[in-house]
Amino acid sequence: MKVTEHIKEAKGKTLFSFELIPPQKGRSIQELYDNIDPLMEFKPPFIDVTTSREEYIYIDRDGLLDKKLTRMRPGSVGICASITHKYDVDTIPHVLCGGFTKEETEYLLVDCHYLGIENVMALRGDAMKEEKYFKPTNGGHCYASDLVEQIVNMNNGQFLHEVVETDNKSDFCIGVAGYPEKHMEAPSMDADIRRLKQKVDAGADYVVTQMFFDNKRYFNFVENARKAGVTVPIIPGIKPLAVKRHLQLLPQVFKLDMPDALVKEVEKCKTNTDARQVGVEFAIEQSKELMAAGVPVLHYYSMGKSSNIQAIAKEVF
Repeated sequence: MKVTEHIKEAKGKTLFSFELIPPQKGRSIQELYDNIDPLMEFKPPFIDVTTSREEYIYIDRDGLLDKKLTRMRPGSVGICASITHKYDVDTIPHVLCGGFTKEETEYLLVDCHYLGIENVMALRGDAMKEEKYFKPTNGGHCYASDLVEQIVNMNNGQFLHEVVETDNKSDFCIGVAGYPEKHMEAPSMDADIRRLKQKVDAGADYVVTQMFFDNKRYFNFVENARKAGVTVPIIPGIKPLAVKRHLQLLPQVFKLDMPDALVKEVEKCKTNTDARQVGVEFAIEQSKELMAAGVPVLHYYSMGKSSNIQAIAKEVF
């Protein structure tokens, strides 16, 4: 079932969903199941599975370092199929511009269509670790709006190289990202909203926001998006702070602000266990306020761990 259909069937009730990171290659998928199991009691209608772009690794060959391009976390589509089979829940693979050609994207989407996956998350993706700015892959898309357009074309039976298929078209529900505190590369908040509108105009069906810790940022973002003509559901993304280091790491990586009240409480913590509990309690209050405002879904970034998400969900759902 499509994300938009799940939201419609909920009839105003806030749904619970979360996002997973594939295990590194060579690691067992059982680790993933162990983190999913405790969250299934909250009946998520769908689960997101991230996709990682390529990265360079260095292999020591008799004292000489060999630089090799690889993907350390492959298998997003296979994981989606496995989760759907095991838990009977809809899954959403992330589809990236970065690291993929248009042809590779089409192959991935065809696989999703064959597997009965009805939802995809269309993202530009980040720059490679060695790059300061995002550079499009040779033969790939520059912007998420271009990726959305390719998916919509497939939904209309239009494949690359002028191949047209009218009898077995895909019908993907397309999600895109939104940034309550603006994308780090956007020159202004207004410019970022215009980018979001372009993605929706290209055919996106819903929006999931980057993590934020100040609900006012989300509410203002939604208000400004609506004024700009964005009418699709806007789902808030929540990441509970888990370790003391997140005070520096999350603002640095994601270019976001943290409420001073949260910062002061975490600074008092002597251990990461204490900080994790503060993060859980803050996310509970954050979630309750968002739910009271009638958000369609509360979407949690689990980062491969579920104990804090479970603790939050027990108090909210």
